[in-house]
Amino acid sequence: MHVDGRLDEDVYSRTPAITAFIQQQPRQGAPTTERTEAWVLFDDTNLYIACRCWDEHPERIVGKDMRHDSNNLNTHDSFGVSMDTFFDGRNGFQLYVTAAGGMREGLVTDERFYVDWNGVWESKVSRFKNGWIAELAIPFKTLRYGPGRSQRWRLQLRRNLAGKGEMTFLTSLPPNFGFGGLNHFAQAPALVGLEVPPAARNLEVKPYAMSRVTTDLLSRPVLHHDVEPDAGIDLKYGITKSLTADFSYNTDFAQVEADEAQVNLTRFSLSFPEKRDFFLEGQGTFQFGGTGGGDVGGAAVPTIFYSRRIGLSGSRAVPVIVGGRLNGKVGGWSIGALNIETDADAAANVEKTNFSVLRLRRDVLRRSNIGGLVTHRSVATSAPGSNDVWGLDANFAFFENVYVAGYLAQSRTEGRRGDDLSYRTQFNYNADRYGLALDRLVVEKHFNPEVGLLRRDNFRRSYALARFSPRTTKNPVVRKWTYNASLDHITDNRNVLESRNLGGEFRTDFHNSDAFSVQYQRLYELLKAPFQVARGVRIPKGGYDFDNLVVTYTAGSQRRLSGSPSLETGRFYDGDKKTAALKGRVELTPQLSVEPNISLNWIDLPEGRFTNTVTGVRSVFTMTPLMFVSALVQYTSSNTSLSTNLRFRWEYRPGSEMFVVYTEGRSTLPPSGTDLENRGLVVKINHLFRF
Repeated sequence: MHVDGRLDEDVYSRTPAITAFIQQQPRQGAPTTERTEAWVLFDDTNLYIACRCWDEHPERIVGKDMRHDSNNLNTHDSFGVSMDTFFDGRNGFQLYVTAAGGMREGLVTDERFYVDWNGVWESKVSRFKNGWIAELAIPFKTLRYGPGRSQRWRLQLRRNLAGKGEMTFLTSLPPNFGFGGLNHFAQAPALVGLEVPPAARNLEVKPYAMSRVTTDLLSRPVLHHDVEPDAGIDLKYGITKSLTADFSYNTDFAQVEADEAQVNLTRFSLSFPEKRDFFLEGQGTFQFGGTGGGDVGGAAVPTIFYSRRIGLSGSRAVPVIVGGRLNGKVGGWSIGALNIETDADAAANVEKTNFSVLRLRRDVLRRSNIGGLVTHRSVATSAPGSNDVWGLDANFAFFENVYVAGYLAQSRTEGRRGDDLSYRTQFNYNADRYGLALDRLVVEKHFNPEVGLLRRDNFRRSYALARFSPRTTKNPVVRKWTYNASLDHITDNRNVLESRNLGGEFRTDFHNSDAFSVQYQRLYELLKAPFQVARGVRIPKGGYDFDNLVVTYTAGSQRRLSGSPSLETGRFYDGDKKTAALKGRVELTPQLSVEPNISLNWIDLPEGRFTNTVTGVRSVFTMTPLMFVSALVQYTSSNTSLSTNLRFRWEYRPGSEMFVVYTEGRSTLPPSGTDLENRGLVVKINHLFRF
C-alpha cells in the first residue's frame, strides 16, 4: 500500500470502517457528534491504520503545529493509536498524528506514557472539504510483541476535536482519564485476526559522522576555533521479538536541544528532563518506586536512577566511550540492564567511571507489579570507592482508580554506613469527582543514590491531598470545577519540623478549553544555616512563616495567542515577593510560531532587594513534519548569561537524520556587557540500516 493520506485504494472501499466512537468528554458514553471512520489493515511488512475525520465546521479544526514531537500536539485536532502488543493490559506503543501532519510516538509502561521513544514509522495527512484524513504505516520491525504468527493485541483509537472540546474512544472511558485514556489498555478492545511476519533477523545499524568547531574562553586551556571531527555507531539487535539489545560506541549527543532555564529560589537543586535518545528508549522500564498511573510524586521523592548522572557533570558533557543496554519482556518479566563507560574529563573534574543499572519487574494480578533495582557507580563523588544502591518496589492497581505503592532502598558508600535506607508508601484514589492521596516517605541521613537524584536528604515527609471536582451538566460555559486541599509536612529524622506547605486551589475548566485557577499556600521553612538566595543576599538561619497567592489563566490552544500567564504575590521568608510569569505560544502562520517563556521575580528582603529574571523565547519554523529549524534564546539574571541555541533537524528518511546546531553563550556583565564565553557549531548526520 502507498501511504499518501488519500485513502483511494480499493481496500478501503471493500473493508467496513470502524465508526462506533464514544465520547469520553464532554458527555461520557454518548456517541461522537462528528462522524469518524477508521481502518486497521496489515500486510507482510506493515500495520496500517487510517482515519477519515469528518467535521461539520472544518474552520474550527485546530492544526497549527506540524513539528515532530512538539509539546503542543496534544492540544490540537488529532487521531491517536495505542497498541498493547503483549496483551498484558499495562504496556504498549502509542502514536498519533494531528490535522496539520504533526507526529508523536511514545511507549506506555504500567499505564504511564513516556513520549521520548523514537520509533520508525510514517504518516501522511490531507484535508478534504468536510474534514481531514490520516494514514499511518507502522513496520512490524518497529514493534515488540510475543512469539507466534497469529497475534492477539489490545487496540485503542482516540479522536480529539480540540475546537469543540470533544474526545472520543472506541470504548467508554471515565473523563478523569483525559488524554491518558490511551494508556489504560485493560479497558481497550481486543484486536484479533492479526498475523505478523515470520521470525527473521532484526538488526539495526546506525553510524554517525560529525564535525565540531568550538571556541571556549572559560575552559583551561582556552579553545579558539578548535576543529574536531568524530564518528560513532549504534547497534540494535532483536534477540527475540520482545527483547532488544543495544550497543553504542563513542556516543555523542551534540544534537540534543539545550535545557530550558528555570527559576530557583529554593536551597535545593533543580531537576532537568532527559533528552538524549540512548537513555530515553525504554526509560519506563527503569522507573522505580510508585511509577504507575496513581503516583502522587513530588520533587522531594528520590529518583533512584537519574540518567543525567551519566555523561553529564552539571551542564557540561562528559565523553561516553561505550554503552550497552538490554530491554524488553520475557513472559511476565520486564527486564532492563544498562552499562555505560564514561571517560575522564579534567575540566569537569571527573574520573573515568563505569555505571551499571539492573532492573527486574514482575507482572502480578491484572494491572500490578513487583520488582527490584540495583545501581552501581565505580567512582563515588562523595567518598573514596564505589557507590551502590539496591531497592525493592511494588505497585498495585485495584478496580479502576485505586493505587497502592511503595519501595524500600538502601545505599552503600564508603564511610557512610548505617542510617542508609529510604522507604515510601502511598495510597491514591483518583476518581473523576473525588480524589484522595496519602504519602509517607523517609530518607535517612546517609542514604546516597549517586546514580540517582536526591534533592533533599535526611528527612521524613507526610503528604495528604483531598480533591472535589464536580462536572456541570447544564452550564453552557463551565465544564468542571475543582477544589483541592493539601498538606506537605517535612521533618528531619529527629522529628524537627523543617518545611510545611498547607495549600488550597480552586480551578475552573471551561468548555472552550480555557481554564482559570487560584492557589493559596501557607508555608513554613526552617533554615539551619544562612541561605544565599542571590548574589550578596543571605537569609539568616531561623524559622519563617510566609504565604503566597497565585492566579493563573490558561488560554486554549485553538487561539492564535495561547498559553498561561500568572501573577503571584505574598511573603518570602522575612520579606515580600511578587512574580509575573508567562509560558505561551503565538501562531504567526501554521508553519511559524514563537513561544515566549518569562518569569520576573521581584524580591524585597531586609537583607537586600533583587530581581530574579529568566526570559526566553523559542521560535520554530517547520518546513515539513520531518524538517524544522528552531531558535532558543535565553537570559538568566542569576548568572547574567545570555545563551543561544539554533537547531536544524531533517529526518531525510525514516530513522535517518541530519542536524546542524549552533550554540553561543555570552556574559551580560560589564565591561562590554556582551562578552563571548563560548561558541560552537556542529554538523552531524546518521543513517539507519535495517536488516
